[in-house]
Amino acid sequence: MLKKRIVASLKDANKEYKSGDTLVTALASSSVDIYSNELTLIMGPSGSGKTTLLSLLGSVIYPSSGQVIIDDQTVSDFPENKLADIRLSKIGFVFQQFNLLQPLTSLENVLQPLILQKTDRKTAVRRAKESLKKVNMADKMNSLPKKLSGGQKQRVAIARALVTDPPILLCDEPTASLDSKSASFVMEELRVLASEGKAVVVVTHDLRLRKYADRIIYVEEGIISDTLKNEKDYK
Repeated sequence: MLKKRIVASLKDANKEYKSGDTLVTALASSSVDIYSNELTLIMGPSGSGKTTLLSLLGSVIYPSSGQVIIDDQTVSDFPENKLADIRLSKIGFVFQQFNLLQPLTSLENVLQPLILQKTDRKTAVRRAKESLKKVNMADKMNSLPKKLSGGQKQRVAIARALVTDPPILLCDEPTASLDSKSASFVMEELRVLASEGKAVVVVTHDLRLRKYADRIIYVEEGIISDTLKNEKDYK
């Protein structure tokens, strides 16, 4: 059994936005740790603040106050160019709409983060093939996205997120565009990745995904909790 470690943390971090003369709190002051070897669900109804929480953990936005720590580095004070390096090397992102480049094959899509890292071509191709193999998509490496099912596209997107071997995998509604069978397959893949040592974080409003989680964080009205307050809000 791999030993868990903290790979991302919020320390009294919050996020506020100005809307006209009104100050809107998207996420109240929160402290949370994300662990390796664990699949964590971030659950909440629409507009609850769960995507804001994910965006802070992914260093996509800055907190209004407090700290964001990624792999033992306090990144909330980093300039944007340094944050971009953190996102490229430490964090893999998986999105609801896959975000694959349509003119490129599965292999070429998975290669993109390595191209950004200026990895030599031979090494990059080898790692991209290994990443596709890990999600059982090696036989589709030369296929264009239009030839793939929704579930296959999402698995290519996961392979792309994994190719730089980041400690953290952040998934924003990764099953929302999939049928039930494909969604189950993707969640099983993510659970395997967590068991192999990744910190896998999945944002969702789908209560059916709870069975895949090692841990669940609920976000309601910008407040983090370990308990579900009102299941009817998720319908």
